[in-house]
Amino acid sequence: MSENNQLRDVFHAIADPTRRRLIRLLAEAEEIPLHELTAQFPMGRTAVSKHLTILREAGLVLDRRVGRETRFRLNASPLREIEDWLAIYNKFWGTNLLRLNQLLEEE
Repeated sequence: MSENNQLRDVFHAIADPTRRRLIRLLAEAEEIPLHELTAQFPMGRTAVSKHLTILREAGLVLDRRVGRETRFRLNASPLREIEDWLAIYNKFWGTNLLRLNQLLEEE
């Protein structure tokens, strides 16, 4: 997978509020079984599994089988790409807000 496709996949993966909530839940725990994740949402196990598949395909989630259950954990390293992308806009807004502040002080 090329870098651009991987970047697009990560952005797609975090675009959905359910997937962002899954990422937050996984960030707060070392590892969570599927049934515990499903209990956090007003949807069925299949729907949660589909969201986890999208996160896994983007490299954001790792899973492992323990007996009959699947446990999930966060792999946050792909989020660095988003952080790098946002850094450009942080500089942009920082510069523009500084200019706005200077204009307001001159008035």
